[in-house]
Amino acid sequence: MTNHSGNTVPLQHEGIPSPWICRYAQLIHSGGQVLDLACGGGRHARWLAANNWRVNAVDRDAVALAGLQQLPNISTLVADLENDIWPYSGHHFHGIVVSRYLHRPLLPRLIESLHAGGVLIYETFMDGNERFGRPKNLDFLLRSNELLEVFSPHLTIIAYQQGEFQEPGPAVIQRICAVSEQRNN
Repeated sequence: MTNHSGNTVPLQHEGIPSPWICRYAQLIHSGGQVLDLACGGGRHARWLAANNWRVNAVDRDAVALAGLQQLPNISTLVADLENDIWPYSGHHFHGIVVSRYLHRPLLPRLIESLHAGGVLIYETFMDGNERFGRPKNLDFLLRSNELLEVFSPHLTIIAYQQGEFQEPGPAVIQRICAVSEQRNN
């Protein structure tokens, strides 16, 4: 399996949702609309939809999205998130999930795309992961504390981790769960 940066993702991860995402998804408004950004084969979209969230699954790989198109609670969109215009301009989500994907210019879009009280759950590789395999390119590896630095001025941080983890396989990962401030309209 290949991710958006052209890097091979270990097969042991296919189909199994991340425990981090499953744990913090419980904070997302029940039945709310969730964006699964760069969803690939849809392991998180499938889990979220099965747990009654309405999922917008977006990826540039039409073949990967094809397996999600007939599933209840999932709508799909083929989009090149790195080269096309942001397809969700003006749209707000109760939750946004990102796993194993990094395109830094999108990070401010994620903040803007959350409803008040919306939950961002993000986890991806960081500097140091090159010891364990791909990605090795620093463009696809977070710097130390980068998610915290990007999101803490705008969102309330619920949980944050970074470091070397052994499950489901050795990797250097950064994870965050953050909530958009309630706004008075």
